[in-house]
Amino acid sequence: MTNVFIGGSRKISRLNSDVRQRLDRIIDKSLNVLVGDANGADKAVQSYLNSKNYNLVEVFCAGKTYRNNIGSWPTRVVPADKLRGFDFYAAKDRVMAVEASYGFMIWDGKSVGTLMNVLRLIDREKMVVIYVGPTKEFVDLKSIHDLRCFIDSYASELRTQLEVRAGSELRSAAAQSQLSML
Repeated sequence: MTNVFIGGSRKISRLNSDVRQRLDRIIDKSLNVLVGDANGADKAVQSYLNSKNYNLVEVFCAGKTYRNNIGSWPTRVVPADKLRGFDFYAAKDRVMAVEASYGFMIWDGKSVGTLMNVLRLIDREKMVVIYVGPTKEFVDLKSIHDLRCFIDSYASELRTQLEVRAGSELRSAAAQSQLSML
């Protein structure tokens, strides 16, 4: 079965018609949805899927309890008790990236966490469709080179933050080398 890791920025709380149409395609294809429990895009996606009575959803959370599970779907608790801050919540994202067949990210143009999820998927040779909120466009990313070209138009600070967070997480030395060229 095909698993789609859907995630995005915490600052995105509403889904526009373009994103809803993309989610409708996922529903029409009866794909399994892997989604986090955060406020923002995760919660908005959960709300939309619940409004469509969609049941092929699994909610991932770090630690012992979840923050949001609007559809009362099965929940996967990812152990993260010894982690803090960004690493605590990223634990569930790492598991979703491993289990996903591909990703769909909803990005506010600023969230490094969302870009980390893109990177986690690409590092595992999985395609990602990213919806860029500020420009209202969908972009397909298949490689670290694609990601590097994509973020070239954004502030160098964003590229630096991504490089710092990603360094120890990438699986391959080649991926680490490509990323360091950001």
